[in-house]
Amino acid sequence: MDMKSTLKGSFFSQYLPDGWDIERIEKCVSNDPSSIFDPQPFWNKDFKPVACTSLEQFGVYMGHEIAMQIKTTAEEGRELILILPVGPMGMYRWLVYFLKEWNVSCNHVHGFNMDEWSDAEGNTVPASSPTSFTYAMTNAFYGPLGELTVPENQRNFATKDNLPQYPEKIAALRAKGAKQVMIFGIGRACHIAFWEPHFAADYASEEEWLAATHRVGANLHPLTIEQNAITSFRSNWTLIPCYANTVGPGILFKSDYIIGGADGVLSRGMQWQGQSLWMTLRYGPNTAITSSYIPTLPGKLFFMQELAGPLCADTN
Repeated sequence: MDMKSTLKGSFFSQYLPDGWDIERIEKCVSNDPSSIFDPQPFWNKDFKPVACTSLEQFGVYMGHEIAMQIKTTAEEGRELILILPVGPMGMYRWLVYFLKEWNVSCNHVHGFNMDEWSDAEGNTVPASSPTSFTYAMTNAFYGPLGELTVPENQRNFATKDNLPQYPEKIAALRAKGAKQVMIFGIGRACHIAFWEPHFAADYASEEEWLAATHRVGANLHPLTIEQNAITSFRSNWTLIPCYANTVGPGILFKSDYIIGGADGVLSRGMQWQGQSLWMTLRYGPNTAITSSYIPTLPGKLFFMQELAGPLCADTN
């Protein structure tokens, strides 16, 4: 007895994203943990998963990888577009540490936060609110860098007015030879940013989906609400808005390089991100599974080794 044999008529069947094939997902999560590094036909030749054995190591590795992109582009005299998430967060402490140790200025960096909480019309929480992504980014990255920080007029946040300007701003930088690097985490519903699985139904083709640059007041999936209750709100989903502004595939998947993180381990053997990680690495590009396009790009995906599994029932 399992989900496949009991799904019909269940309440959960109403929320399982259209386009998610349970049998295909079963195959993704049933692999031997040691095979997680095995390249798949749809992977970019320069895509690489990297295992971490502790959260501290995870933060150091991610922070160093981002810092190297900033340092290298500075040495090349090249502008750098960073598509930035609020989570994973431990990487920012190490990113700041490396940049300060190396005395590398971020004058050439242009930050584009990938998402922000909103209402259905796209109005966002105040930047001064501790729940806002603007607040989190300012306190974790921009503020601690001090004199080396990204100039204020080069920091972009996903507000109702500014998010629609992202494509034009990014295009202007790209026209000058700027490099685009996306930093990301993977959602429980396999979103990147807040680009949710049910959005796929709104596009007539994969080409149209891949061209979509953003959404204002995007309707969030229940799995996303519960994920954030666990990871950011100490289980209290009453604090979480049901909508968000978010960038889309037309920005995300046009990046030159990606730096991703999956750190969804909890305690006592519990975790929430192993299935999402395996679906990302094994399902194959599918518009209902946004993260399935991640391996098609060059870059690194850092993950906690525990997430590789085996993903089975805990009988302890």
